[in-house]
Amino acid sequence: MNKFLPLALMSATLLGGCMTTKSPEDVADSVVNVGRADEMAGMDHSAGVMVGGAMMLPTQNLVQNASSASNLTTLVAAVQAAGLVETLSGPGPFTVFAPPNSAFDALPAGTVATLVRPENRAQLTSILTYHVVAGRLMAADLRDGQVLATVNGQRLTVRKTGNTVTVGGATVTQADVRASNGVAHVIDRVLMPTP
Repeated sequence: MNKFLPLALMSATLLGGCMTTKSPEDVADSVVNVGRADEMAGMDHSAGVMVGGAMMLPTQNLVQNASSASNLTTLVAAVQAAGLVETLSGPGPFTVFAPPNSAFDALPAGTVATLVRPENRAQLTSILTYHVVAGRLMAADLRDGQVLATVNGQRLTVRKTGNTVTVGGATVTQADVRASNGVAHVIDRVLMPTP
């Protein structure tokens, strides 16, 4: 990845997912839904969680963790194309709502290829920074009706219904992926800011 936005503009979170990992056999079945935030609060996450088949370590920054996850390769490539690597590797803290490859694949054909072109860097940066919020917001910190100011200047609304949490209409599928400079929450779709 590269430089994000000026560091002064950013304090947000990238990449996310939460899985408990007692043994390699139960990794695939151990996704923790963000709606179980109260249960997760007492868990020890010092060993990290699995995302995209890789251990996300709380001692690594958001970019380092995301670069290891097989399901976040499109996001990592987009961050690199936007020149945001340095920023998202900085001290933060950041909260990142991270769309996986499947979310990018659901966009109209050719969208990603168009966005990563150098001439579209400003638009790509706007989209990516719409997924980042200043500070470290764990699942337990998110409240129904809460409005989050994103790094790009627009807002996202949080909704909590039972065990389901949505942010800007996207459902959180993995929560509380801790990093040294923030936390990431994996979401099920790419958020598009209003023009």
